[in-house]
Amino acid sequence: MSFQLVATAAFGLEAVVVRELATLGYEGRVARPGRIEFDGDEAAICRSNLWLRSADRILLQLAKFSSPDFDALFDTATELSWEEWIHVEAAILVRGRSHKSQLSSVPAVQRTVKKAIVQRLLNQFPELPETGPPVPVEIAILDDEATLSIDTSGEGLHKRGYRKLAGPAQLRETLAAALVQLSFWKPERPLVDPFCGTGTIIIEAAMLARRMAPGRNRVFAAEQWPTFPGEPWRIAREEAADLILPNLEERPMGTDIDSETLSLARYHAEQAEVAEDVHFQQRAFADLTSKRQFGCTIMNPPYGLRMGEEREVAELYRTFPEVLRGLKSWSHYILSAREDLEQLVGQEADRRRKLYNGKIACTYYQFYGPRPPKDSQYTQPAEAPAFGGLRDEARRQAEEFANRLKKLARHLRRWPTKRGITCYRLYERDIPEVPLVVDRYEDALHLAEIERPHERTAAEHADWLDLMCRTAAEALDVPREAVFLKHRARQRGTSQYERVSDRQEILTVTEGGLKFKVNLSDYLDTGLFLDHRITREMVRKTAAGKRFLNLFCYTGAFTVYAAVGGAASTTSVDLSANYLDWAVENLQLNGLAGPQHRFIRADAEEFLSDLKPDEKFDLAVVDPPTFSNSKRLEHDWDVQLGHVPLLNKLIEHMAPEGVIYFSTNSRRFKLDEAALKGVAIREISKQTVPEDFRNKRIHRCWRLVAR
Repeated sequence: MSFQLVATAAFGLEAVVVRELATLGYEGRVARPGRIEFDGDEAAICRSNLWLRSADRILLQLAKFSSPDFDALFDTATELSWEEWIHVEAAILVRGRSHKSQLSSVPAVQRTVKKAIVQRLLNQFPELPETGPPVPVEIAILDDEATLSIDTSGEGLHKRGYRKLAGPAQLRETLAAALVQLSFWKPERPLVDPFCGTGTIIIEAAMLARRMAPGRNRVFAAEQWPTFPGEPWRIAREEAADLILPNLEERPMGTDIDSETLSLARYHAEQAEVAEDVHFQQRAFADLTSKRQFGCTIMNPPYGLRMGEEREVAELYRTFPEVLRGLKSWSHYILSAREDLEQLVGQEADRRRKLYNGKIACTYYQFYGPRPPKDSQYTQPAEAPAFGGLRDEARRQAEEFANRLKKLARHLRRWPTKRGITCYRLYERDIPEVPLVVDRYEDALHLAEIERPHERTAAEHADWLDLMCRTAAEALDVPREAVFLKHRARQRGTSQYERVSDRQEILTVTEGGLKFKVNLSDYLDTGLFLDHRITREMVRKTAAGKRFLNLFCYTGAFTVYAAVGGAASTTSVDLSANYLDWAVENLQLNGLAGPQHRFIRADAEEFLSDLKPDEKFDLAVVDPPTFSNSKRLEHDWDVQLGHVPLLNKLIEHMAPEGVIYFSTNSRRFKLDEAALKGVAIREISKQTVPEDFRNKRIHRCWRLVAR
């Protein structure tokens, strides 16, 4: 006997369920969102319950009819042959829903259907104890059209039986299975879920690859009905057992930073009988790499919907291009509720599909990598990767960059050596299409990218920068690992001292016969401003016997020059304990430590305000950041707004004929000379910018002399 069956599914998964039904030999038809109708016999009920991975339930549809009022609903429900499906002892459970119907009260609709069923059965049986296995009945009304069905599944099909322990924000099994089936992944290809949590995507993929029926380890409602024959269930379960494939050679892998959720993932894999087919590893997303080709990532990363998480999660998404570009031949599938995902990763997806994760509206973003070649020997793909790749003009730009670097290196070959200079600027946006700054620190290179509009995606740009780093290394005969790249974005709200890494690539370099520690990896600046080389020498030549003050001292380079120049005392002031420690190390490197050198952690303005009236200095350097919003400041620092009160406070503590060197890198800065009292002012910018700097406005510098 053939029945009208309905597979229910979450919105967006209807096509997946239709394909699954076709695999089982049944023709599915999407009746309306979330409901897929198909015809089948008792075996179809058993097999669809056992095998459908992305459906929610299998309903046996008994009637579909117009139901404008409760009388019509009751009369039609009474006429149905409920006794064929509901045993005399069965527990009758009625659930309902109503949308755009005159019968808007769902409880009233449920009571009406239950009353009709009971009246029909009491015509057949003397009493209905309802102590037996439950028979769930569903009444659904849409636009006054009612559908009466019996739920053959009982508990939702997502309950496979293997996920017995709950973890945070778990993905429903049916959705996880759909994500896998909506991807290009095949069992012979690598698969990674880098945010695997409790492992649902990876486990569902392994079950799919091994052809394991998802419902093989659970019991269904219809399986317990005395009115439903047991033979179809026995045959369906034997078929499911016979079709299981051997253990997988290519094991899907899940990674996560949370060790507790990984423990749950391993436990769930054991319960699902795929523990030998999967691999779970504790690893941060930033560390995702693979030498395998033509794999897939399928992921459900955090959405950042909870208060306080949005900024952190947005930063995580911005790392996607940098990480995923390393998987050149892979395809990537990302389920997220974030509508700004494409903006955050810097490119559009190849395809998007609207899905629901529970009640959360999501998009399944699909980024396609190259197709594997038809032969079994995978080679480097010719097609563009999902993330990254080089555009046609990149090779030409690299060649021009290399030629320019070689020419500049030849030109500067003798100049630094004659002056004892080992750290200098080599290239400064000489080629407009290559907006980089290249500084040489002895046997290492420090590259800074100056932000400029371009048409590359974020991942393509990262590959382009890698190419330029390799080009610089080869052109200047420097090992690639000794080339360090920084990104300088023109944005208000961060200072030049911002930390960008924690690699601790530290060198000791020489300038003017002195030694300085530089960190080429961890900060936007290295610890030694090369453009102040001449200004530092001016300080050394005039420091003998002077009381020297270094405000915003950073790593103390000016202090070292003053000390070696014979300063009677030095005072170095900065808000950062880290940089003060660095300054101390620089003095120690040059054998200059002693009680005459003070290091004070303080805001420059507060330090000056706390000085005693008779505390004076003969020589001072003030080189503040353009802007700072440090948490240790009571208010943001802006050099344009703050230079007058700062310098006037300092002038009060300068001895007669005391000299202040004031410098700034702000391009729009205007010194308010009229507001500065008691000093003679002369701009010396042209004399202080070194000749290796193509940009002669790299800084501006003034010499202020107290009257």
